[in-house]
Amino acid sequence: MTAGDLPPPDTKRWVARRKAAVVCAVKGGLLSLPEACRRYGLSIEEFELWRQSIERHGVKGLRATRAQLYRDLSR
Repeated sequence: MTAGDLPPPDTKRWVARRKAAVVCAVKGGLLSLPEACRRYGLSIEEFELWRQSIERHGVKGLRATRAQLYRDLSR
């Protein structure tokens, strides 16, 4: 992954692919967590939800339409 693969800092529409790219960039060391949160206006909690969703359900878990279903299944 390179900086060219990252979503633009002014991203407004967060599709699963873009969320996954940010999580991958942090995990791979391309961005630090504080840097990613600043760049994209995220809270640490929001980023952690993205990370956990990927770990538990893969990129599909990041889809807004699936989030409630996966939360319910995790309980």
